[in-house]
Amino acid sequence: MRRLFAAALVMILAGSVGALRADDKPNPTGTWKWTVNFGGQEREMTLKLKLDGDKLTGSMPGRDGQETVIEDGKYKDGEVSFKVTRERMGNKFTIKYTGKVSGDTIKGKTEFDRMGQAQSRDWEAKRAKD
Repeated sequence: MRRLFAAALVMILAGSVGALRADDKPNPTGTWKWTVNFGGQEREMTLKLKLDGDKLTGSMPGRDGQETVIEDGKYKDGEVSFKVTRERMGNKFTIKYTGKVSGDTIKGKTEFDRMGQAQSRDWEAKRAKD
């Protein structure tokens, strides 16, 4: 009887640990915020992401309040990548985002072209509490 009880207890605990590990996987779904310095001015950035399987979709509001849909969204092994293309004064520009999700933080790099020169910046977003 003791052996049966011990075996059942081990099975229950093993199942619980497996369920906890599945829930602990990083998940990019949610609203993310961070601050960027443009020419000495601080601007709060917002990113809305949704993970459906391995497909990552989302949007970023611009200065004018319009949502810009992310392009080429990918998520694998805790890593996000996507592009945002905007237009300002008749010029289009694309910013590529990459980052690693860890709990309620995404930390990574942005890459963009500025006056013909490749530029990159670090970015670190925090999950917004709803």
